[in-house]
Amino acid sequence: MLSIVLVWANVNWFFSSIPRIQSERGHTVISTGPYRFVRHPGYTAGLLAAITSGIALGSWISTFIVPIAFALLVWRTIFEDRMLQRDLSGYADYAARVPYRLVPGIW
Repeated sequence: MLSIVLVWANVNWFFSSIPRIQSERGHTVISTGPYRFVRHPGYTAGLLAAITSGIALGSWISTFIVPIAFALLVWRTIFEDRMLQRDLSGYADYAARVPYRLVPGIW
């Protein structure tokens, strides 16, 4: 299931490990697929992976790693969202239409 969410999030050709505006590639707002429901579905999948991987592997150590991963992904989401609203044409309008960053109905 998690793999499906990650693949579905890849309808965004601009999804990158480094948050930046890819003007050389004609960066535009993506609002199809999972981006209709949340603005950062790739990070949503990352959070799900962090939470469920320890359970799947039977690792209690993950109990300590999950809060750190959660905090880092939330921080990155906030940072990237601010950058996109400031620098990407049309993103502020998209953010007004899709109010949730990671979890529909919550945040």
